Amino acid sequence: MAQSIIEENIKETTNQTGKKSKSGNPSKRINKQKMLIKLLSYLLLLVITCITIVPFLFALSTSLKGTNDVLFSIPPQLIPKNITFDNFITVWNTLPIARYLMNSVILTFFGVVLPLILCSFAAFPLARMTFKGRNFVFLLVIATMMIPGEVTMIPTYLIIDKLGLMGSYAGVILPGAISVMGIFLMRQGFMGIPKEVEESAIIDGANVWQVFWKIMFPMVKPMLGVLTILSFMGAWNSFLWPLLILNDPSTYPITLGLYQLQGAFSANTRLVAAGAMIALVPIIIVFIAFQRYFIEAAYSSSVKG
Repeated sequence: MAQSIIEENIKETTNQTGKKSKSGNPSKRINKQKMLIKLLSYLLLLVITCITIVPFLFALSTSLKGTNDVLFSIPPQLIPKNITFDNFITVWNTLPIARYLMNSVILTFFGVVLPLILCSFAAFPLARMTFKGRNFVFLLVIATMMIPGEVTMIPTYLIIDKLGLMGSYAGVILPGAISVMGIFLMRQGFMGIPKEVEESAIIDGANVWQVFWKIMFPMVKPMLGVLTILSFMGAWNSFLWPLLILNDPSTYPITLGLYQLQGAFSANTRLVAAGAMIALVPIIIVFIAFQRYFIEAAYSSSVKG
């Protein structure tokens, strides 16, 4: 009897070990699942990238095509048979593109510098100072994000008109000198700095301004890089507000210049695409220059979360 019980236990043990060996190591299965999920994520991102980059490639291809190349065909011809830069030369010589680019540089410079400074000034007390109603003030600031820009456009236009800033660069720059998104980003950057850094600076004799400018401000470079990219894209691509404020064609930025380009060459898609490529080059350069800060900000936010 005892011998039979022992034999049954041995059989159960061997069956269990056999099942374990068939099922494999659980850690290996988990690693395979993670690799599969990562592979599917990369494939999805690759598909999304291909979809979003097709319009850019089509515009670039159109700007490089000559008069003998077909613009619209099925399947589309992304690689021109005869690559030419005559379209860019024609656009540059026909319209004052250099003047338009210089106007955009001026507007964009102040459209980037002012938000960096003013949003930091507004975000620092909301993140590092303790006062009554701080969270309520921040909620009020965030609540304004729900108001569409078209609603505030008419009151802003009337204010600019009363101040006598119509037709000037100041009328274009000042309404965008500070943004709610910029305040939110900078507040998150300041809140990510350990409290001990601020306390040690105060112990060493630093005042509030020194703590902000010499300690805190240099430590939020990733958020400053993100805000720089967003502000640059917003200021460089701004179209409707400069159209309402500016009335002298010599003060037009590149966006309004491209609008005139479309009217001048409405039947020539190649020249319109060439002008769009000229306006797109500065955005690409700025994004490449500040992309590492964008990635650092995204990584630091994910780690804190």
